[in-house]
Amino acid sequence: MPIPSEHLSHNGSLWRWTGASGSAAWHFVTIDGEAGEALSATALMRKLEGTARGFGSLKVKARIGDTAFATSVFPSKADGGWLLPVKAAVRKAEDLADGDELQVFLEV
Repeated sequence: MPIPSEHLSHNGSLWRWTGASGSAAWHFVTIDGEAGEALSATALMRKLEGTARGFGSLKVKARIGDTAFATSVFPSKADGGWLLPVKAAVRKAEDLADGDELQVFLEV
């Protein structure tokens, strides 16, 4: 039986994480609040069903502006929310920079 999908939206800021070596950088949006709670509930349900993925991640279809992409969100131990990676192609297509406020639509 397929797991029903859930549609979420969230407003957040784009931020950059740089690795300890300083050579690698990733961009994320933290998904917290009601959307983060919904993701946590979905992750718990999948754990109970035995269908959880590595690192507690969840596959999602995301849309920022006109750009849709498939990725995974990851639980953030630092703040209890979820991390949505935003790759360079999405940032370029939507003309996004560090600190920009944006709206994310997710389908889990």
